Amino acid sequence: MLFPTLAFGVFFLIVYFTAWSLDRENGKRKLFLLLASWFFYAQWDWRFVGLLIGSAILNWGVAALIARDRERRGVGPGEKGGNGWLVALGATANLLILGFFKYYGFFVQEAGELLARFGWERDLPLLQIVLPVGISFFTFQGVSYVVDVHRGKTPPAKSLLDVMLLMSFFPHLVAGPIVRASDLLPQFDRTPRLTREMATHGLLLIVWGLFKKTVIASELSTHLVDPVFFDPTAFGALDIAAAVYGYAVQIYCDFSAYSDMAIGLAALLGYSFPRNFDQPYRAASMQSFWRRWHISLSSWLRDYLYVPLGGGRRGLLASCINVFITMVLGGLWHGAALTFLAWGALHGGVQVIERLGRAVFRRPEGAEERRSVLLTVVGVLVTFHIVCLGWILFRAESFDLALQVLEGLGRAGPAVMLTPLLLALIVGGLAMHWLPPRAIEGMAERLKGAPSITLGLLIGAAILLVEAVRPEGVAPFIYFQF
Repeated sequence: MLFPTLAFGVFFLIVYFTAWSLDRENGKRKLFLLLASWFFYAQWDWRFVGLLIGSAILNWGVAALIARDRERRGVGPGEKGGNGWLVALGATANLLILGFFKYYGFFVQEAGELLARFGWERDLPLLQIVLPVGISFFTFQGVSYVVDVHRGKTPPAKSLLDVMLLMSFFPHLVAGPIVRASDLLPQFDRTPRLTREMATHGLLLIVWGLFKKTVIASELSTHLVDPVFFDPTAFGALDIAAAVYGYAVQIYCDFSAYSDMAIGLAALLGYSFPRNFDQPYRAASMQSFWRRWHISLSSWLRDYLYVPLGGGRRGLLASCINVFITMVLGGLWHGAALTFLAWGALHGGVQVIERLGRAVFRRPEGAEERRSVLLTVVGVLVTFHIVCLGWILFRAESFDLALQVLEGLGRAGPAVMLTPLLLALIVGGLAMHWLPPRAIEGMAERLKGAPSITLGLLIGAAILLVEAVRPEGVAPFIYFQF
């Protein structure tokens, strides 16, 4: 059940009116939202609802044991402490679930090829495993919950219902953002309230997300990116360059659209999700890019991988090693393929170079920190094109296809795919990164005082306009596969 479909629209209207009819009975409201979330998830494969339930029970139980151990040891709120084996058990169990479903086939295949190179061919057990939609997101959420309870950053949930809803809540279930327990559990404890500002902001985010997904991302995918990446040898440099830039716009509009709609849907139900994108293509360094792109994942990798590895506490060399390991594992999180590992290594390697560069060219202490306009422009252009190089690895189904794309950038030939409309979508998709940073919030602030009938007509007209210009059909969101 995809967000930009009539079926989901009917589903959400039922959920919306039923949930607010239970606004004075928070326990029943949460139970209803949980059942609705399981129904939503079952539309992909009902069998994996059991995996959601089992994962929630696992994390609820481990967190309860950790909390009991902390209480026995006299560790107060906000203090880190307790039995490390319990948190290791919880994190390992979550990662084993993720590893089995997502990486079993990849590692068996790679192990078989490695053994064959040494002449030790073996028939390894290769199972046909269906990948549950969104498994990376809800397992990472489970890990963060267990670890945060151990660190004293959040108290354990008051009930199993809260943990189940935390991990299953349908707006962010299949593609994030990764909402942490410390953000969402306190909201579950109190009866939600829907303000005029929340409703206006939520509706604007939904419409904006619909436009980015169904108009920009879908048009670029269908008429440019997919054909070129399917057979790069059939196209010249202009079409291939357009497809690379087009994919940069497509993946941003596709993924940020899901996050926008998830945040907007949650807001209409009275809950607040954190911002997940902040104009990433205006970043002047790779470090800045990851502070703006998929913020909930990058902050998760920082807090639960980079910092436990040692972060930057042990000097420059250790910091460089840790950030490289973090980005390579972040690449592996995206998919069980060598291209994703290479994508993560590229991002990690560039960040290492940036750190070494800052150390070598560090300004004297106390000097005024200024960046000239020229340096900023150069930094943005270089960073964007490194990101685009990474997107070639990310999009290509194999190294061979990625090499064909790179080779095609030097091949002369007429532009047969690039049209004025596609060029306008690429330019517009990049230009939106230079709008005011909080444009939607500012618009919501200006519209919140408008009469309800006026606001309804404006939102309705915007949805009809999107529906009129969007192409037929709705492709699944790119990040559903992760």
